[in-house]
Amino acid sequence: MAKVQVGLVQMSCTSNKQENLDKAIVKIREVAAQGAQVVCLQELFTSLYFCDVEDYENFKLAETIPGPSTDALSAVAAELNVVIVASLFEKRAEGLYHNTTAVLDADGTYLGKYRKMHIPDDPGFYEKFYFTPGDLGYKVFKTKYAKIGVLICWDQWYPEAARLTALMGADFLVYPTAIGWATTQDEATNTEQYNAWQTMQRSHAIANGVPVVSINRVGEEAGVAFWGGSFVSNPFGSLLYLASHDKEELKVVELDLTLSNSYRTHWPFLRDRRIDSYSQITKRYIDDESI
Repeated sequence: MAKVQVGLVQMSCTSNKQENLDKAIVKIREVAAQGAQVVCLQELFTSLYFCDVEDYENFKLAETIPGPSTDALSAVAAELNVVIVASLFEKRAEGLYHNTTAVLDADGTYLGKYRKMHIPDDPGFYEKFYFTPGDLGYKVFKTKYAKIGVLICWDQWYPEAARLTALMGADFLVYPTAIGWATTQDEATNTEQYNAWQTMQRSHAIANGVPVVSINRVGEEAGVAFWGGSFVSNPFGSLLYLASHDKEELKVVELDLTLSNSYRTHWPFLRDRRIDSYSQITKRYIDDESI
């Protein structure tokens, strides 16, 4: 399709998993009523962001994929004729867990999953305690309305991930996210961090000539103020939508997928790539021992 209506759901969460799922479904219905064809939910939307602590009890939040949440969302997708991009805590096997996004097509079909590849381990973001790094590689999902490339939160900082997903033919990139500021932080640091986060993702749009959709949560949780600021960028980095930092918001944004050809033709970054010169990109660092 030449144009796709993408719905973003920026919301706060509680400690009640069923309440969060029910709330997300209500909001999916609202953006679908506004014309959304693809609905994107934030990272780990069925719970509070539990990775702020290392607590074995939190593994009880995980579920299989497909599983209860994808079953419920598949029924909604089929009813509303919308694609749903849903980020969940996946229990793959006993003692093996992933940060995973499932994609459900507009007829309710479960198309598959992407497992987060880059896993952070910072104060308040102890994800390595919970998540095994993804082993499915980078993924593009061919849905009724578009080919969607899915990445997750910390993946946002890696141009290699965006590049490989775009090279698989993604019409646009989606980043479910949970990121925020320490409540003790000064305003200048907050501004700098948010600007870096947004700029990095807009650069992925420019470098690859595809729109980028980034959905973050809001609300204060255990000393972190999740900064919202969800946005949509066109293929040349211009903002089509920017959410607030502190409010729940729903928005439907039209993506004109034909613009990628125009931008890639006039600014041919993909054409001019010197793929013959990039072999060392797979090295950890290029020093005397690795040359």
